[in-house]
Amino acid sequence: MDLPNWQPIAIHVLAGLLILVGFAGTVLPALPGVPLMFAGMLLSAWMGDFQQIGGWTLSLLGALAAISIAGDFVAGLLGAKRVGASGWAMAGAALGTLIGLFFGLFGLILGPFIGALLGELIAGATLHRATHVGLGAWLGFLLGSVLKIALAFMMLGVFLFALLV
Repeated sequence: MDLPNWQPIAIHVLAGLLILVGFAGTVLPALPGVPLMFAGMLLSAWMGDFQQIGGWTLSLLGALAAISIAGDFVAGLLGAKRVGASGWAMAGAALGTLIGLFFGLFGLILGPFIGALLGELIAGATLHRATHVGLGAWLGFLLGSVLKIALAFMMLGVFLFALLV
């Protein structure tokens, strides 16, 4: 690859920034954390002509990223289901999570809870029951966040191991 002298450095810096911003995005709302991390790792692999970070490593990183994205979304739903939520509550938890994205950290924390609570109320449950279901959705969201952070650390470890070894 024949690039001017400054371009490889700029691209490596961009890859590093994507990884750092992505890592921050695992806990900060409105940033697609894990996809940004994966994009930075892919860019770094490309700049190294896939010598240190090859296809198997990228496949593993991609699988970890996909598990993280799916797990983060599904966790709130599973938390609600675990406490016997109705279909309305499950749909409410999913919708609450999506709407919560637009309201920052506060929205992300309360979105699954409020959505599941309202869904369960629509299904005809008592306020006590709906609150129980909402808490289940919130705990699922919390566990999903912990899973996402753990997978982000795993991605970082796999990437650094491949880069340095």
